[in-house]
Amino acid sequence: MKIVFSGATVFENGILKKGGSDFVAETPLFKDFSLNSSEYFIFPAFADMHVHFREPGFSYKETIKSGSMAASHGGYTTVCTMPNLNPAPDSIENLKIQLDIIKKDASIRVLPFATITKGEKGTELSDIEALAPYVCGFSDDGVGVNDTSLMREAMQRAKAVDKIISAHCEDTTCIKDSPEAEWKQIERDIKLVNDIKCKYHVCHISTKESVALIRDAKKNGVNITCETAPHYLTLSEKNVKNDGRYRMNPPLRREEDRIALIEGICDGTIDMIATDHAPHSAEEKSKGLKSLNGIVGLETAFPILYTRLVKEGVISLEKLINLMAVSPYQRFGLEVNGYTVYNLNNQYIIDPSKFYSKGRSTPFDGEKVFGKTVATVCDGRLVYFDEEIIK
Repeated sequence: MKIVFSGATVFENGILKKGGSDFVAETPLFKDFSLNSSEYFIFPAFADMHVHFREPGFSYKETIKSGSMAASHGGYTTVCTMPNLNPAPDSIENLKIQLDIIKKDASIRVLPFATITKGEKGTELSDIEALAPYVCGFSDDGVGVNDTSLMREAMQRAKAVDKIISAHCEDTTCIKDSPEAEWKQIERDIKLVNDIKCKYHVCHISTKESVALIRDAKKNGVNITCETAPHYLTLSEKNVKNDGRYRMNPPLRREEDRIALIEGICDGTIDMIATDHAPHSAEEKSKGLKSLNGIVGLETAFPILYTRLVKEGVISLEKLINLMAVSPYQRFGLEVNGYTVYNLNNQYIIDPSKFYSKGRSTPFDGEKVFGKTVATVCDGRLVYFDEEIIK
């Protein structure tokens, strides 16, 4: 059984083409079915290089299964999961627990990061050489690696096995949550990368100083890329309320930082947009700004960015697709493994009760947006379909 999408506007070779080729997906849901999708847009499936699926160890927050479903609902077929888990994937034995769950429950491509240091404690390196064939890279997301000599060794060993270091930059010698805590460690790492020549990626940048440092490093030939998140591009500290939905790490910054991030995506300094999808339980997010850090983002990223940035003329739709569905694959050496179909004219209100994720905490709750997922196809299989369109 199959479903055929025909007549849509298709993103091909960096441009949008009206009435592109037919797209076919296998599905157990229907008999053979053709959808004349002249009002729809077909993009390469999105890739998110920074998500938290919380399993093993914290499955009450999210699971590989629920996270995969949330991803497909948002148009993603590839995600890279961060390693702040229990047990942390710092050895083959620990990583295998996660890989077994992925094999059993993932409906899309889920690629784990391994930790840079054992238990993310910042004192001893993980078994980088043994883990390398089974992971997308190495990260201690949630904490910075503050020991410079240890980070140098991690970079050297990651380079030897041709893997990327994806760094959460947070210098604990600086005031917590300060801009300096982020950019000071980026500044340190740029010097290391310039010396070692490893692949290096910076997670969730949020400050104007970070943008400036990375821009200069690229001009000087440093092998560096970076990501920011939808909330840093569309919100700033002036939007913050005493509500757990506004509690994340890094925190929302000054308006001047948000503007610098916009400039960074426009001029190519910022390579990709990642959600930092970080679900918690309702209780954990009920303590206002003392709640645990993290918000969900897979099911809101595209409509928020399309509504706030594309429809308002800040960036083109082609640029957004490059940030979400071209650059991430290229940097991490991955093949595009699917496509997503969107109705860009469908306006609706974001309602977390309709999320597939277990997490419900988003600062975009109640936001009126354009751009609704019609279908997502992974490796030829229909993994999400909005059945409302055929009722």
